[in-house]
Amino acid sequence: MQRTVFFISDSTGITAETIGNSILAQFEGVQFDKHRLPFTDNAHKAEIAALRIKTKYAQSGQRPIVVNTMAERALCEIVATSGALMLDVFAPFIGPLEDELGTKRTGLVNRSHGLVDFDKYEARINATNYALSHDDGIDVNYAEADLILVGVSRSGKTPTCLYMALHYGVSAANYPLTDEDLEKLELPARLRPYRDRLYGLTIDPLRLAQIREQRRAGSRYATLQQCRWELEQADRLMRQAGIPSLNTTHVSIEEIASKIFDRFGIERTMF
Repeated sequence: MQRTVFFISDSTGITAETIGNSILAQFEGVQFDKHRLPFTDNAHKAEIAALRIKTKYAQSGQRPIVVNTMAERALCEIVATSGALMLDVFAPFIGPLEDELGTKRTGLVNRSHGLVDFDKYEARINATNYALSHDDGIDVNYAEADLILVGVSRSGKTPTCLYMALHYGVSAANYPLTDEDLEKLELPARLRPYRDRLYGLTIDPLRLAQIREQRRAGSRYATLQQCRWELEQADRLMRQAGIPSLNTTHVSIEEIASKIFDRFGIERTMF
């Protein structure tokens, strides 16, 4: 079975897509053809969106699904003329909140992901710059790090650091364990003063070999034998040094970050 899904928003569409994908993931065996329509913030754009949805309906013969986070009711009604199943993300919450707070919603657009708090936004930018400058041991000034990820090359350290920086303003550095580190089975001297900030990432050897083969095809670096040796040595080193670790093979970046935050007691809200 295949169904078409549209994520429609008067802003970036991030909320609609994130929540929508979480809901759709509950339905195994259904293939979803997904489309994101951000910045649908006036009647003309809403009419264009409705026409696009109607066209897809006619082509497929299957009723499209719309996950909607448009704040203005009139725009929702225009899109609804498409005949799609409308899933309004805000609807279940607005009424009860209006009753609880004793005030009506404003209906203003582009509020969810705007620069509501400049200090938090600047913190995210600074954390991102920190993650980039402290990627793969480029810079080793770890005094300002909230945490330091360690692991073999291509185990997921860089994307995790950038995700934590971009979304939560966490200053995360990462250190790639080299062959020399792994042969010595000793925590590198530059990391020892920050042992309480270390967290290890590991991965399945076969998956690591596949990732490395895409990066350096035919190299010793990408062989399964080399990957197994590095991961076994890294595991020994981390257990010996008392570094907590997580296997990232079947874990999303979002979940990796959440587990790391939980381990370090970091409480940050997104954006």
